[in-house]
Amino acid sequence: MGFMPICRRDMEERGISQLDFVYVLGDAYVDHPSFGAAIISRLLEYKGYTVGIIAQPDFRDPESVLRLGKPKLAWLVSAGNIDSMVAHYTVAKKPRADDLYSPAGKNGRRPDRAATVYCRLCRKAAPEIPILCGGLEVSLRRFAHYDYWLDRVMPSVLVDSGADILMFGMGEHSMAELADRLASGEDVRSIRDVRGTCYLCDPSETPLGAVQCPSFKEVCSDKRLYAKACRIQYDWQDEVYGRTIIQRHGDKMLVQNPPAKSLTTEELDLIYSLPYERDFHPCYIREGGVPSIKEVQFSITHNRGCYGFCNFCSIALHQGRRVTVRSEQSIIDEAVKLTKMKGFKGYIHDVGGPTANFRGPSCEKQLKYGLCKGKKCLAPEPCKNLRVDHSEYLQILRRLRALPGVKKVFIRSGLRYDYLIEDKDEAFMNELIEYHISGQLKVAPEHCSAAVLDKMGKPHIEAYKRFQRRFYELTGRHGKERYLVPYLMSSHPGSRLSDAVELAVFLKENHIRPEQVQDFYPTPGTISTCMFYTGLDPYTMEPVYVARDPKEKAMQRVLLQYYKPENQRKVIEALIKAGRRDLIGHGQGKLVAPDPQYLREYESAPKQSRDTRVKNGGKKKRPDMSRYSRRKKR
Repeated sequence: MGFMPICRRDMEERGISQLDFVYVLGDAYVDHPSFGAAIISRLLEYKGYTVGIIAQPDFRDPESVLRLGKPKLAWLVSAGNIDSMVAHYTVAKKPRADDLYSPAGKNGRRPDRAATVYCRLCRKAAPEIPILCGGLEVSLRRFAHYDYWLDRVMPSVLVDSGADILMFGMGEHSMAELADRLASGEDVRSIRDVRGTCYLCDPSETPLGAVQCPSFKEVCSDKRLYAKACRIQYDWQDEVYGRTIIQRHGDKMLVQNPPAKSLTTEELDLIYSLPYERDFHPCYIREGGVPSIKEVQFSITHNRGCYGFCNFCSIALHQGRRVTVRSEQSIIDEAVKLTKMKGFKGYIHDVGGPTANFRGPSCEKQLKYGLCKGKKCLAPEPCKNLRVDHSEYLQILRRLRALPGVKKVFIRSGLRYDYLIEDKDEAFMNELIEYHISGQLKVAPEHCSAAVLDKMGKPHIEAYKRFQRRFYELTGRHGKERYLVPYLMSSHPGSRLSDAVELAVFLKENHIRPEQVQDFYPTPGTISTCMFYTGLDPYTMEPVYVARDPKEKAMQRVLLQYYKPENQRKVIEALIKAGRRDLIGHGQGKLVAPDPQYLREYESAPKQSRDTRVKNGGKKKRPDMSRYSRRKKR
């Protein structure tokens, strides 16, 4: 059927004089089911609506969103697959050089807070047309939220953007209902009962029976109330028992309806059977394409949702904790399509999702009663009701391996090792090692300190040790050279310098040398970000230590790569500050070799000078002579 229209000529070729919806998007246009815009536009097309795509318009010019004309029913607005601020900036708030969701991977094609900017463009270009915004960026900013980049609390994106309705979470059900009601002639301002949506209203029109969060004004001035609001927002997000949540913003009330129902297996099968082109639009060929397609073009998504519920992850608030899955035959049918695509070389790069080895609910109870409020299925220990079963997933993988033209089927999305090690049947683990790893298996213990892991919502390190031991036992039995690559995080709320030292010792004892370490990134809406901002655990209201000093954060980070020669002096500095001089030296039980000259300089320097040396990697900063040199030349 081809791509959606992106210009007037495309509309003319299809005989379209006016589109029902115009989708304004922060990413380059990629028609693949790993991209939310592709799913929503194909679903609307399936329902008989016409949709055009305006990808990465000129955010300084309202006319740029009018190149397809005004839509008949509504503007659809999304920042794209990821948050535009995360796309633009590192955790150190420095501009990124690249953007994998833009042509040629170049940054700068979308604005900061893209969804808000695009909504304002649409409102200015055509004030009378309804605006429906959705996607990850607005979903996680639907309430008053702490903004890391501005270091302050911001109102709901609905207030700043001027959109009429915000769709949060997985938007298929919400979008389908909104489209039908707008098409039937309903005024967008009267549509206030669609699950999975938020709207603003006068306080006098607030629905009865809602759970009320502290107001925007209150959460701006009182961090305890911010933490309280965070817990309320998480506690009532379940699709079974979730309730309407309200939060006052000045003279308006923000109303969040209960979450949309998860798609059934039949509905998911339909979504993934739609006629995607599975590639970026040809208009990007001259620029070298769109890099983000490379990882997903020959990958398959088999599930949605994650009951792992890590505190630093946005999935619980966006995609939801309930796991839903596609049918086995739907997955096989998609794999057959992949084998016939141009460029397929026999390798299915991934069969996964938010968590690859979740294939159904964690227990039968949650289907009727919802997921337990304020509790986690796997942390700090697995729930006694946890249902551990890899048999269906294993059967799918076996069928995929047997398909003509398929040489290898990899699993690259996250595997929950803490879930896997609970499976008494080791058939899946054996075949994972034998067939589905390219040499390395990436897992996410994140830390080893129990105090830090509790704040992360992760299981204690004993679960990882069990898994690591069994993994290497089985790789040896199979005669395979396979390695675990652990994801680690520094400076998460709760992590002190002593915890980072503990992790460094653990890494050395286990012969782990991580090449990449992630510093905690306080993205909007997560429980960990609430801890970062407030210094409180929203579920206990107890104080949480937060490393805010850039020098301490740098120390925590280098400790995880203690073995690198360029980190030696910073590691020594961190160990001295943590009171762990016993780890400086040669031989067993030592973390880093001494640097006598540096130690003498450090001990003899005043405290302020020591801080300067830490900032400059242990080197004395030379004075800036450039101004003197220029004056002398004159």
